[in-house]
Amino acid sequence: MRLDISVLALALGLQLAPQAHAAEPPAGPRNPYPGKLGVIGVGALADLLLVDGDPLANLDLLADPERNLLLILKDGKVYKDKWH
Repeated sequence: MRLDISVLALALGLQLAPQAHAAEPPAGPRNPYPGKLGVIGVGALADLLLVDGDPLANLDLLADPERNLLLILKDGKVYKDKWH
């Protein structure tokens, strides 16, 4: 079963920007790893998605990761790199 992010957001009454940010907790003042978490850089604990398009304008891009996610990093490890 596929989770349709747009349908979920509609059901919950979320706007596009808040629904995209609801997928991850903020790395603000309570961040136990400042400089390592919530940043992109050498030695950082990186989870990163590079999306072909603007997911804030169209969250359906995330529903087709094979086509729309160009790069996936989890814990600093590359899981998908469309260019390699």
